[in-house]
Amino acid sequence: MTSAVPLLSRWCRATLTAGKKLTHIAEPASCKGVWRQCVRTLAALSNGPEPGDMRGYLNSNYKEVKQSINEELAPSISSNLLNPYAIFANNEMSLEDIEVYGFDYDYTLAFYSKDLHTLIFNTARDLLINEHRYPKEIKRFEYDPNFAIRGLHYDVHKALLMKIDSFHYIQLGTVYRGLNVVPDSEVIEMYEGSHVPLEQMSDFYGKSSEGNTLKQFMDIFSLPEMTLLSCVNEYFLKNNIDYEPVHLYKDVKEAIRDVHVKGILYRAVEADIERYICYGERTQAVLSKLSNHGKKMFLITNSPSSFVNKGMNFIVGKDWRDLFDVVIVQADKPNFFNDKRRPFRKVAERGVLLWDKIHQLEKGQTYKQGNLFEFLKLTGWRGSKVLYFGDHIYSDLADLTLKHGWRTGAIIPELKSELKIMNTSHYIKTMAWLQGLTGLLERMQVYRDAESQMVLQDWIKERQEMRDLARTMFNRQFGSIFRTNHNPTYFLRRLSRFADIYMESLSSLLNYDLHHTFFPKRTPLQHELPVFSEQQYTATLRTPLGREMAQIK
Repeated sequence: MTSAVPLLSRWCRATLTAGKKLTHIAEPASCKGVWRQCVRTLAALSNGPEPGDMRGYLNSNYKEVKQSINEELAPSISSNLLNPYAIFANNEMSLEDIEVYGFDYDYTLAFYSKDLHTLIFNTARDLLINEHRYPKEIKRFEYDPNFAIRGLHYDVHKALLMKIDSFHYIQLGTVYRGLNVVPDSEVIEMYEGSHVPLEQMSDFYGKSSEGNTLKQFMDIFSLPEMTLLSCVNEYFLKNNIDYEPVHLYKDVKEAIRDVHVKGILYRAVEADIERYICYGERTQAVLSKLSNHGKKMFLITNSPSSFVNKGMNFIVGKDWRDLFDVVIVQADKPNFFNDKRRPFRKVAERGVLLWDKIHQLEKGQTYKQGNLFEFLKLTGWRGSKVLYFGDHIYSDLADLTLKHGWRTGAIIPELKSELKIMNTSHYIKTMAWLQGLTGLLERMQVYRDAESQMVLQDWIKERQEMRDLARTMFNRQFGSIFRTNHNPTYFLRRLSRFADIYMESLSSLLNYDLHHTFFPKRTPLQHELPVFSEQQYTATLRTPLGREMAQIK
C-alpha cells in the first residue's frame, strides 16, 4: 500500500536537511489540510529544545506528531483504499499487445477448498507412519491452516522454518523449531548474526541442492508440507528423540511427493470434486471473454489428463477444450521450459498414449510432456505477445520471463485477504504511527545526553511492539507474505522480478477491457524527493483504489 506518511515525512526531512524552511514551501493543492498539518508538525521538529528540558521537548514532539497522524493523516489514507480485486503491475504492460493467453491449471484455473490441504497433510502423515516407520503418535497432529505462509525458508540441517527478506536477512521472531519460536539470541548465535550468505540460500528454483542448505517453499501446495515438517520436529523435540534433520526433511518431502505421484490426491479429488474444487463461474467468464475477443489460449500443467478433464468439466463445462487451442498435461515444469529432448505425445481417450510423431498441435486434442522449444516451433507463439498465468513464481514464470520474453501474470490468492487487512482502520493507524515514530527516532537520535537516550529507548521499544502487532495482523507466526518488518520479503523480491502483473485470481481480468495498459506506480527511491503522493492524485492517475474501482466486487 502506498502510504502518504513515508512520502510526506521523507520529503519534509529532505527539505530540512537541505536547510530550507518548511513553512516557505508551496503546498500541493491536492494535499490540503494533511500537508499543512504535516508541515506544521515537522517544522516544529526543526526548532531546538529549551535548555535543561530534553524530556519535555521530546515528549512534546511525540504528542504533536501522534496527534497529527491520528487526526489528519490516518483518516486521509482511510478515504483512499486499495481494492483487493485489482491487478497490480511490476512492469508496464498493455493487454492490447497480447494475442495469446496461457494458463497453469492448479490454483490458476482451478481453486481448491481448505479440505485439500488437510487431505495432503493427513495422507503424507500416514505415509510416514506406514511406509517410513515413524512413530504412530504423530497421528495426533492435525493440519493447522493458519500456521505457515507461502515463501518461507527451511534450514534442512538445523530443522528451522523462517522468513527471510530481500536482502537475505532473517526476520527475528519468525524462526520456528517445531511449533515454537526460537529466541532471537539463539538465532543470532547459530547464524553469527541474522544474515544468510548467498551460498547457503536455496537455488534458482527454491530447492536445497548442491550445497544449498535452505529450501524455499513457493508453492501453495507446500503449506501442508511445512506444517507436517514442523509437527514431526515438534514430536521428536518434545520426546527428546535424537534424530537427523536431513533424513526427516527427505522423508517428509518423499511422503508429500507420493501423495501426488501415486495419484492419491488426484483420485480423492475426482471422487468428491464438489468438496475439493471451488466452482469457477468467474474462471469460465474470463475464458469466454478472451475467446469472444479472438484471443488464442493454451493450457500447460503438471497435472494428469483425467484429473484436469474432470476439474475443467466441473469448472467450465464439458466443452471446455473448445476454448483452448493447445492443451498440455504432465508437462513437468520447470523442466518443460529447459529440456529440449522430450517430444510431445498425444493422449487418446481413457488416457491411452499414442506413438504418433507430432507435426502439429491440434485444437481439441490433449498432449503430454514435450518441451517449450518444440512448442514455440509448432505454434509460432513467441515473445511479448504471449501472456502466461501461474501461481508458482519459479516453476511457472521465471524461465518464461528470463529466457523467452513472454509476459507473465502471477496468481496470488493471499493478496485478497492481505489487502482487506491493510484497508482496516486498525492497520492504517498502526502503520501510520509506526512510520511517524520511525521519523521521530531518525530526527531525534542526534541528542546523545542520558535523559534523551532514555526517552529514545522507550520509543525504540514501542516501535518494536508496533512492528510485532503489525505482523500478527496477517499471521501470528510469520506475518505478511510480502513484507518483513520493513523490507520486502524474499518472496516479493522474486515476484517483482518474474511477474509483470499480479492479482488474487484470474477473475480480476473481468474488470479491465482488453486494451488496458497496466502502469507500475512510480515510488520514490531513497535519494529522491516524492513529487506527489499517488493516493492524493487518484482522480488523474486512476490507481487501483477502492473508490476508483468500486465496481470490482
